[in-house]
Amino acid sequence: MTLPGNSRTGAARRWIQAATGALALAAGLLTAGAPTAAAAGLTQVSSFGSNPGNLAMYEYAPDGLGTGRPLVIALHGCSQSASDYHAHSGWAQFADRYGFAVVYPQTGSSNNSLSCFRWFDPAQSTRGRGEALSVKQMVDKAVAQYGSDPGRVYVTGLSAGGGQAANLLADYPDVFAGGAVDSGLGAQCATTQSGASSCQYGSMNLSPAQWGDKVRNSYPGYTGPYPRVAIWQGSADYTVHPVNGTELRDQWTNAWGISQTASSTRSLPGNTTLTSYDDADGRPAVQLYSISGMGHGLAVDPGSGTGQCGSTGSYYLDTICSSYYTAAFWGLDGSGGSGGTTALPAPTGLAVSSTTATTATLGWSAVSGAASYDVYRGGAKVGTATGTSYTDSGLSASTGYSYTVAAVDSSGTVGARSAAVTATTTAGPYTPQCFTGSNYAQVGAGRAHTSGGYTYANGSNQNMGLYNLFTSHTLKETADGYYVISDSGC
Repeated sequence: MTLPGNSRTGAARRWIQAATGALALAAGLLTAGAPTAAAAGLTQVSSFGSNPGNLAMYEYAPDGLGTGRPLVIALHGCSQSASDYHAHSGWAQFADRYGFAVVYPQTGSSNNSLSCFRWFDPAQSTRGRGEALSVKQMVDKAVAQYGSDPGRVYVTGLSAGGGQAANLLADYPDVFAGGAVDSGLGAQCATTQSGASSCQYGSMNLSPAQWGDKVRNSYPGYTGPYPRVAIWQGSADYTVHPVNGTELRDQWTNAWGISQTASSTRSLPGNTTLTSYDDADGRPAVQLYSISGMGHGLAVDPGSGTGQCGSTGSYYLDTICSSYYTAAFWGLDGSGGSGGTTALPAPTGLAVSSTTATTATLGWSAVSGAASYDVYRGGAKVGTATGTSYTDSGLSASTGYSYTVAAVDSSGTVGARSAAVTATTTAGPYTPQCFTGSNYAQVGAGRAHTSGGYTYANGSNQNMGLYNLFTSHTLKETADGYYVISDSGC
């Protein structure tokens, strides 16, 4: 795959592809160009505006879709197509389930040799220009066609499509109520082709404020609310390195004016950790989904369960259904945008029912919908219970331990943790110890005391004779601080 204008060696060709192709490996090299065949139910719209970005518009809507429903824009990755994304991502099944239309913008090899959205080119990625304006025109067309709610328009994208989705959120915060960036880049991360690789493969070393300025500068003078943003990133992604997820978190929390410290953290299926960053009203404004061990691609979870979706393929990875959780975060499922409808509330009534020197037994009130409960000691998970009690063992005597409990639903989603309680183990059986020394030494060691020139054992108060260096005894400690004369041996 030689890019235009390149006649160098194979090594140079690979370098130029990485730099000017902008995510040359992103989302899978499936074909040299963009396929035009549509998946079942996918329709091409031939006219939707001036289309300065030279994109194609495809759309899907369930039968009988009423007016006033949401609209989702979904951008494919490099060398993919609208039909490819439609077939694998799971967005079509949620459009059917929740009732909304989906628009799939499609680029092609005439725009970029690898059919990547040009997220790194200001002529294509800024408000009112190029591909960004073409997508905005698609939104206008779909809203008019379906009578969609203009206040509930959302954009998502994979890899290069994710980078362009981030740009669109920054360019058009007055258009998009929310977005999702899957294995993608921060808004306006690169402004040149040569700068694309720096974004992909390492940290840009910018402060949250500098990242936030890239959003604010995309639409100067804008004073309205910014979109709610979901960020999906695999820990083993070597095409768009994991630091991009952190930088996206910094960017959008700063744009929202909220802390980079998570408001909550919970575990999801597929080795996924969700950290949420709430707005002033306590609603999640930014969510970072970190998938341990996942490489570069879109997270799917084929199956018939409520939280499952999609199908596997090149760069469609079987881990967790990202589209399901993204739809819930946006509130498309009617949840109001809590970021996952299956998360259960924190158990109440956590209390310590009994302790021994090595165990602590806990009990709590049942949570409706819980399949099990995870038990945490000092913040680390120590066990799972199917009922509402748990005995932790292997503890040290006379020691305090902090515990919390979280409910887990049938899909494996871990809910909020309870308030903490402290369990203090009892003292263990005392092991007697013996100490031999002069009366003077025994007093000095705190095992005896003096009175009227005589020495007495602490605790038992037995007379040990004169207080001097010449009288010696063996004292046996039979309890903490209690000594008896044991000259005959221990």
